Amino acid sequence: MHELKEKIRKIFNKTNDWYAGVFKLGMWLSRAKKYFPNSNNTIIRWYDEIIAYFDNGTNSGMVEGINNKLKLIKRSSYGFRNFENFRIRCLLNWHFIY
Repeated sequence: MHELKEKIRKIFNKTNDWYAGVFKLGMWLSRAKKYFPNSNNTIIRWYDEIIAYFDNGTNSGMVEGINNKLKLIKRSSYGFRNFENFRIRCLLNWHFIY
């Protein structure tokens, strides 16, 4: 099981080609079906989104971080008089000129 876990990590860290990534992921799914049935079903359910990673190598981590930061600012901004003050606070957080 440890070997399979490391294999999928290697697939995402080392594979740059879309075709190779899809092929390797398919091979991993066939081997891991017995040991990781829940993960296997999840990967199959989200297959299109997962193989999109091999197209450009990006994920939604940056956007999720921005959304989290905006929620934190929103939570601390209950005293703001209007939306413009909230907007300025958000822009200042990322050093944008307002």
